[in-house]
Amino acid sequence: MIAVLNPLQGAAEKATSSQTLNEPFKTPAEKGRLNPGNQSAIDTFCDTLWLEDGLAKNSLEAYRRDMTLFGLWLQAEGKNSVLTVKAEDLKNYLAAKSKNDTTGKTVNTSDEQDDSQLLVSAQQQVLSQEEQSERDHQSKVTSSNRRLSVFRRFYMLALRQNLISADPCLALRAAKTRPRNIDTLSELQVEALLAAPDVNTPLGLRDRTMLELMYASGLRVSELVLLKTVEVGMNEGVLRITGKGDKTRLVPFGEEARSWIVRYLARARAVILSGQINDALFVTARGGPMTRQMFWTLIKKNARQAEIYAPLSPHTLRHAFATHLLNHGADLRVVQLLLGHTDISTTQIYTHVARERLKKLHTEHHPRGG
Repeated sequence: MIAVLNPLQGAAEKATSSQTLNEPFKTPAEKGRLNPGNQSAIDTFCDTLWLEDGLAKNSLEAYRRDMTLFGLWLQAEGKNSVLTVKAEDLKNYLAAKSKNDTTGKTVNTSDEQDDSQLLVSAQQQVLSQEEQSERDHQSKVTSSNRRLSVFRRFYMLALRQNLISADPCLALRAAKTRPRNIDTLSELQVEALLAAPDVNTPLGLRDRTMLELMYASGLRVSELVLLKTVEVGMNEGVLRITGKGDKTRLVPFGEEARSWIVRYLARARAVILSGQINDALFVTARGGPMTRQMFWTLIKKNARQAEIYAPLSPHTLRHAFATHLLNHGADLRVVQLLLGHTDISTTQIYTHVARERLKKLHTEHHPRGG
């Protein structure tokens, strides 16, 4: 008779052999490790998101991280399966996480806010306690709603796959949030930022071209740094962009950005590569493409040089692109297509900024605006 080995049994024996005889046994939750059932359920969930929705790597990692943390919390509470939870378990977890959330730190599934910290201006450093308290509250609400959104998606798929008989999220409601504030720049501030790099150096010329192209096209940072030379239609004046969910769109970039791309390709790119080969449009001296972190550093450095102390984010120029288009009368649907938003409600956050700008102009310049 042939013995069939259980791979889980072998792994367990290997783990046990590495323990000292006096070391107490630990549960998977105590070791910070999901049990096989929870791991399998979360793997299946993430695989389904990738296959059906084509989510980007960063989004999938965010979903996996949220579900993994929930699974570990359940195990620590003595509940061994994410597929047998009740609404009360979800409420308790959300309450526990909200209590432990640190000020101003949230994790997003969207590439709109996927980089580190905002550049803090002198005005921000003197926020009143009331303003800071409100920001902390909104941060916690946003994080809680994000987690609830992940749970809803997980249990909806689990119900569809007959892994559960009822959706525990049905009785849960998202907390109300204020309209999202967008950090953008005025047209004069954008001009100052674009003029900051020293275009007499190869790296300065590359930086100026990146800033010009982002402002001209409204690309996400990830789309900008991953852009390949073959995806730039110089004659047509359009970029072929593969955005979220592997969806492709064509984005115009205008004559000004085109002239900077021509200068960069003619004078700087080959010098930066120094004989190395790479198909990325924007490259580094190491021969690879730019990264999101490097671009964020570039934004902050040039903002300081331009003496811009307004709140910034990696997507400052993307926000400015959308806001300035709306300020000059562009149709919201057109802006939605250019930005690559699936839902127009995502684009509508910019209309609030545009309206506030118009109100301010009316107050300042109309005889009866005061």
